[in-house]
This record gives sequence, structure tokens and C-alpha cells, in this order.
Amino acid sequence: MLSLPRFRAIALLDLKVTSVYQLKQIHTQLIVSGLNSPSLVAKLIRQYFISSNPHSNNRDAYLVFKHSDKPNVFLFNTLIRCSPPKEAILVFSNWVSGGGLEFDDFTYIYVLGACARSPSVPTIWAGRQIHACITKHGIMSNIMVQTTLVHFYASNKDVRSARRVFDEMTVRNSVTWNALIAGYCSQKGTACVGLVLFRDMLDDGCGTGAKPTDTTIVCILSATSQLGVLETGACVHGYIQKSICVPENDVFIGTGLVDMYSKCGCLESALSVFTRMKEKNILTWTAMATGLAIHGKGEEALELVDAMGTYGMKPNAVTFTSLLLACCHAGLVEEGLRLFHSMSKFNVVPQMQHYGCIVDLLSRTGLLKDAYEFIKRMPVEPDDILWRSLLSASRIHGDAAMGEKVGKLLLQRRPEQSSLDATSEDYVALSNIYASAGKWEDVEMVREEMKVKGIENKAGYSSVQTFII
Repeated sequence: MLSLPRFRAIALLDLKVTSVYQLKQIHTQLIVSGLNSPSLVAKLIRQYFISSNPHSNNRDAYLVFKHSDKPNVFLFNTLIRCSPPKEAILVFSNWVSGGGLEFDDFTYIYVLGACARSPSVPTIWAGRQIHACITKHGIMSNIMVQTTLVHFYASNKDVRSARRVFDEMTVRNSVTWNALIAGYCSQKGTACVGLVLFRDMLDDGCGTGAKPTDTTIVCILSATSQLGVLETGACVHGYIQKSICVPENDVFIGTGLVDMYSKCGCLESALSVFTRMKEKNILTWTAMATGLAIHGKGEEALELVDAMGTYGMKPNAVTFTSLLLACCHAGLVEEGLRLFHSMSKFNVVPQMQHYGCIVDLLSRTGLLKDAYEFIKRMPVEPDDILWRSLLSASRIHGDAAMGEKVGKLLLQRRPEQSSLDATSEDYVALSNIYASAGKWEDVEMVREEMKVKGIENKAGYSSVQTFII
């Protein structure tokens, strides 16, 4: 017995629709059959969003919601959850101003999630207004709402507000802790606070059951890498083995360990973890390449390219940056240039950081004219960092003529600045070039120009960081 068309249409809504044309046929069948229950309309909205051409289908999804018999909060939540972040925030703000719907907890969870996925200054202002609405309607007791608020503030780099919400919570779960820890660990200046928070989570978890997850560990390993605290990283490694999993069986934790050991100066441990890992992704290979680059193992880093091909992996833009950096540290000019020209084989378009590596590579080895010509031939506009790299190399290699040429070019690129925002970096560098060449009259001329423009030399400073966990 054949199924009726309307029942086939209902079944197709639960599958992945291959084309907009097919989806509109299903939509038509639902209209003809009078099937307009909220659950079916919600599935239809979701299908319009996930179909092949989202730029044209979003409008169809909004029209389905707008022309449904009676738009309710369930359909509205579906629309918010499926929309791209910026559109979700806009849809929510339009309905807040227009009224007509009484939002529930899920509405605020979905729109705050959208704010977290699209961090920006306008977004954080919108999120704070949503926070005010949540407080006004008295739904702050919902742990999912509170956790999403923590996640929103942390994603927008406002860890102070995230911590305030966190401290006001009477009940926390692992997701709550992870949201705040990730917020602290994602910023270099607050990474140490993330480690302290991890210790607090271990102490607090005994009473609440909120235990670290693989997400927690990846964040903590990232913070340890930033701080270069090998002892703490080794302790975390031991905790993973005892409490969570075998690190080599988890690609993300394994990658975090490779990155941590590399950046903390223990390359042998990084290689050991890398070798034992059963599964490796492009991030794992890139982390290992970066570690070899940091330790000046240029030839070993280049061998990774061949090894990646054996595993069916292709290097991406970040991988090439690490490999080129390894060539710089090891002085492998020919290999670095060959690697740079091979990027097109992997469909990777060179970016400013790749050009910078080549300029640094040529400059370090004394090929200053080649570096200068390379910058001039670049298809993109070089930035000041590239020129400063060449200027510094000119001083190191005693090429006063090149240093003077590049130094004057940098000063010409600099717009007229007031004494309040002018910097001394380029002036001092040019002055040092002249001093190295014994051109004291030119040194005096540069110093006099600095005085006229009110540019003061920045004083140097040192910092010492101690951390115990």
C-alpha cells in the first residue's frame, strides 16, 4: 500500500533535504494538506536554514515564521537557534521592541549563545541589555541561563562581568566552570587566573560533582603553554592519566600536550606524546611543527611535510608559518624559499606572516638586497613590521646604506603625529644605524627632529612572573 503524499512529506522533513526546489515541494504539500502544527513548522524552518544556499533561504525561513497561523515562542526559539548570530540578535531585538511574544528561558539562552558566537563591541552592548531583561523577568535562577551568560561575557573578553555572574551562582556544573576557565585562559594577561580557577574547581568538585572534562583540560594546557610553566603542565598531564583518559587516545588533549611541552622547552616530551598519539589532525601536526621551529630544528620540521602526506594530511596556512619559522631559525634559505613557492600546490595563498618569514629568513642570513627586492615584488602592500625587520638586520650586518634607505622609507610612511601619540621606535633605529656607521652629524639630526616633534624615547622595563599551583 502506497503512502499518501502528505505522510511522505512529513517523513522527508526529518531527512536532509538536497535542494530548495524539493523543500518547497514539501512545503506546498504541507499547505495543501493543512498540516501546520508547530512541530512541523519548526522542522520546516530548520530545513530552510540548513539547505544548500543559506543566503537565499534565510528569507524563506523568516517568511514561514511570519505567516504561520499563530507565531509562538517555540517557533521563535527555533528561528533564533537556527539563524546566523548577527541575524538572531537582530530578530530578537525587533521582537523586543514590537512586543507580542512572551519569551521563555530558552529564548534568552539561544540569543545569548548568538552573542557569544559573534563577539564585538555592539554585541556586548546587546548582551548586557539582554542580561538586564533576564534580571527584570526574574529568570536568573536557571543554571543554563546563568552559564550562557558566563559564556557570553567570557567570549567577549569581559571576564570581570563573567566572574561576577559566576560568583553569584549558587549551583554550578562543569559547563559553567569551563566557560569561565576558557575565558581566562584565552587571554594572555589572565591565563594564570585560569589555572587558579582550575585548582578551585578541583576543590569545589568534591562537593558539587563538577569535575574537569576534556574541554577544561584543553583550556588549562593552553594557559600553561602561554605561561611556560612546565611543572604545572606536567602535573596536569599526570592528572589526565589518572582521572580522565589516556592522553594519546584523545586527539585534542594530545595536541594540547604537544603544544604545551614544546612551548615550555621540553621538546623530547612533545615528540614522545606526538609519536604515541593514535589519531592526529592538522592542529596536531602544526603544533609539532611549531615546537620544532621554536627549538631550531628546521630540517626535522621540513620532514613533517613528507610525513603529513603519508597520513593524508595537507598543511594549511598556519602549518606553513611554523615550517617557514623553522627555516628562519635554522638558516635554511633554499629550503625556506622552496617551501614558500610550494604553497600553491596545497592551495594556500601566502599571507603577510608568510612574507614576513621569508624577509626574516633572508635578512638573518645577510641577504639584505634580496630581502629588499622580495618586499618590493610582493603582490600585497608590505606593513611596517616587514620594513623594521629589514632595518634591524641592516644594523646587525653593518649595512648602513640599506639601513638608511629603509629607515627613511619608514619615516616617510609614518603620518604626521602629535607629541601625544608619536612613537620613537623608527627614529631610534635610524639613529642607531647612523651611530654604527660613525655618522654622528646624522645622529644629531635625527635626535633634533625627535625633539621638535616632541617624541620621547620609551624607557625599557623587565618583568618577573612567579606562579605556583
